[in-house]
Amino acid sequence: MTWADEDVLLDLLNSTPVVDGIQQDLLADPAEARTWLRQRGGDGSSQERDAVRQVRDTLQQILHGDLPGSALEPFLEGATYRPAMSEQGVEWSLDVAPGRAMSVRVILAWDALERTRPGRLRPCANSECGLFLLDRSKTNRARWCSMAVCGNRMKARRHYQRTHQPPA
Repeated sequence: MTWADEDVLLDLLNSTPVVDGIQQDLLADPAEARTWLRQRGGDGSSQERDAVRQVRDTLQQILHGDLPGSALEPFLEGATYRPAMSEQGVEWSLDVAPGRAMSVRVILAWDALERTRPGRLRPCANSECGLFLLDRSKTNRARWCSMAVCGNRMKARRHYQRTHQPPA
């Protein structure tokens, strides 16, 4: 797994942002989804779009604690890695049905993160946000998808609540 795979995973999880209190889906429009998928190494097919959206929705539920990781098992059916020799040694290639490569790569990236850096991929602490963050900090203490947006908003909200509470 590479940082690029982690970035695709995070981009996918964050493809349902909340804008003005309404959840959006950046992959809902077929033309926009085709562009989004191709920019991240996909083929842009409708099959790929459907598979990626299903995996995204399942992963979001897993990260919110609503489903176990085993809920991803059906999306891996028939996926295999095939070895081949090259000048650099053994190279592995993913062998999946057409339109499923990106969704399987995303699951593999999620699994690798869970194994090597558990708890680093999580929902933003701002419950109104709907985005996810991948904490790459040394201390693993990041709470918000963006300190400039959600972090600032949450700190301002706490300050307001502390300073505008009626006296006891």
